[in-house]
Amino acid sequence: MIGPIISFPIPAYANVPIQPQYYQPRFWFISTITNGTTTLVTTTTTQDFVIGQLVNERQGYVLSILSSTQVEVDIDSSFMDLFTTSSATTQPQIIPVGDLGNGTINATGRRNTGTFIPGSFINISPN
Repeated sequence: MIGPIISFPIPAYANVPIQPQYYQPRFWFISTITNGTTTLVTTTTTQDFVIGQLVNERQGYVLSILSSTQVEVDIDSSFMDLFTTSSATTQPQIIPVGDLGNGTINATGRRNTGTFIPGSFINISPN
């Protein structure tokens, strides 16, 4: 009896390239920000951050999830101006920074089966 055929590495024709048009940046619009030694950000819709995730231009880590629309980050905003809405053409956003390669590894037995890193993109492919 012949065993299963193993073909490693994956041939180039079977390794479908990522299509950038099927990935969109993840972001949530900000409705309010509460200043302090840590910063409380309230979004206009439900977000899906996780504790320890890195966010935004002024980078900080998520410390806690207070509700489906509130996230506390370790950014000291106590000496910053208060948040106000403006007439800018782009609404303020909180954006996850992903693909750092430091997420938890899902191990099954002795074999790693993938990483779980909260990423900064969402797959919108039709397949």
